[in-house]
Amino acid sequence: MMDWTDRHCRFFHRLLSPRARLYTEMITTGAILHGDRNRLLDFNAQEHPVALQLGGSEPADLARAARIGEQWGYDEINLNCGCPSERVQKGAFGACLMREPELVAQAIKAMQDEVSIPVTVKHRIGVDHEDHYDFVSDFVGTLFSVGCRVFIVHARSAILKGLSPKENREVPPLRPEVVVRLKQEFPEAVFVLNGGITTVAQAQEAIGIDGVMLGRAAYHDPWVLRDLDRALFSSDSAALRPAQRQDILPMLQQYFESELRRGVPAKHMTRHWHGLFHGQPGARHWRREICEGRMGPQELFDKLIFDFQSASRAQ
Repeated sequence: MMDWTDRHCRFFHRLLSPRARLYTEMITTGAILHGDRNRLLDFNAQEHPVALQLGGSEPADLARAARIGEQWGYDEINLNCGCPSERVQKGAFGACLMREPELVAQAIKAMQDEVSIPVTVKHRIGVDHEDHYDFVSDFVGTLFSVGCRVFIVHARSAILKGLSPKENREVPPLRPEVVVRLKQEFPEAVFVLNGGITTVAQAQEAIGIDGVMLGRAAYHDPWVLRDLDRALFSSDSAALRPAQRQDILPMLQQYFESELRRGVPAKHMTRHWHGLFHGQPGARHWRREICEGRMGPQELFDKLIFDFQSASRAQ
C-alpha cells in the first residue's frame, strides 16, 4: 500500500470503523533515519490504534526506526516481509526476507529490545518455488522462538521474477488453509488472514484464524470497513459508527479545512476519499469532483444533492 494509506487516508478510514487497526504504508528505515520524519510519520490522534509498517533488513537500522516510531506514538511496529516489488527486492527486504528467517529473527529481537509496543510481521506463505508448508512453518517458527506473536499472512506465494506487484496479488493461488494450519501449529500466536477478502461474507467465512486484513478492497470501497465493524463488533462500537455514508462528512470537512490551513494541498487529501459513495447514485460525479479537490467533501455533497434535485424537477 505504498503511496496509498497515508495519514489522510487513515483518518478517513477511522471515521468509518472505530475498531479496525490501521497500518501505515510501508516506510523504509532509510527514509525514517534520514528523511523528513514529520511528513513520513505524523498522524492524527484519532487514528489510534495505528501501526507503523517498516521496510528494511538491517537489524540495527530497524531497531532505531522502531524506537523512533514508538516515540512518535505508534501502537505497533510491523515488519514487511511480503512485498514482492523489484524496488523492494533491490533493497534486499520485503518478501525476499522469507529466505533469511534467522536475519528476520535478529531484526525482530533487535526491535523488541528497543520498544515496549508489539513488534509484528507481515509475510507471504512462500517465495517462488519454495511454497511448501514446511518453508512457511519454519519461517514462523523461527520468529516465534524470539517472541514474535502476531503474524499477518498474505495467503499467496510471492513470485519475485516474472510477475508485477499487481499480478502477485492475483496470479498465485490463494491458500487460506495454510494460514489455518499455521494457527493450529502455533495456537499461542495471533494469525491475521490477508489476500482476496473483499466482502463481509468472506471475512466471516475465515474460520480458524484470529482476524482479517483488507488492503485495496477497503481503499476502493471503504464502506466495507463500516459493514465489517458492524458485523464483527455488534453493538460494541455502534454509537461511533456512521449510519449513513454522509454522516462522516462534517468531520471530514472539518479535517479538510484544518489541513488546508496547515498548507496541505487539497488533492493530497481528497484523492483518498473517492470511494465513499462507491455503488451509490451519483458516485461517478462524486469521484470526479472530489479527486479534483476544488471543494471539501461536505460542500461537494451539498452541491450534488442540489444538482440531483434540480435535475429531478427539470424532468
